[in-house]
Amino acid sequence: MKLLTGEFKNTLDEKGRISLPARMRSELPGATLILTQGIDDCLWLFPPQQWEELSGKLMEHTSPFQARSRLIQRRILAPAQEVEIDRLGRISIPQALREFAHLSRECVILGISKYIEIWNAEDYRAYLEANKEEFAKAAEELQGVNL
Repeated sequence: MKLLTGEFKNTLDEKGRISLPARMRSELPGATLILTQGIDDCLWLFPPQQWEELSGKLMEHTSPFQARSRLIQRRILAPAQEVEIDRLGRISIPQALREFAHLSRECVILGISKYIEIWNAEDYRAYLEANKEEFAKAAEELQGVNL
């Protein structure tokens, strides 16, 4: 699989379906994806292999006997659902996940190398605005990254 990158705007239809950009679809290894709650009130969409790697690592490093571990398991692993890309390039987002991410009509789809984020467009704009200074600080800390 090649890297998934790009920022795209798309609309969620009345049935809770959203089209994945053709450029992203062409980079995916198949028509089955795993959709779950992300951090920062967005959804995460993974190709099956990346999901297996992440969920395996999370289970390896968490325990049902620790409260914080259970929270991670319940927030990321438990809500995960398999979705299929239909012949028109759409995925259907289950109601519970749409509600979690406050998805309405206008959405932003972000390719983040090995996974995709789906955001409510207004929430994403607000997130970027609220984190301008934090981004500048984080960029300053990337001392070992050179062009």
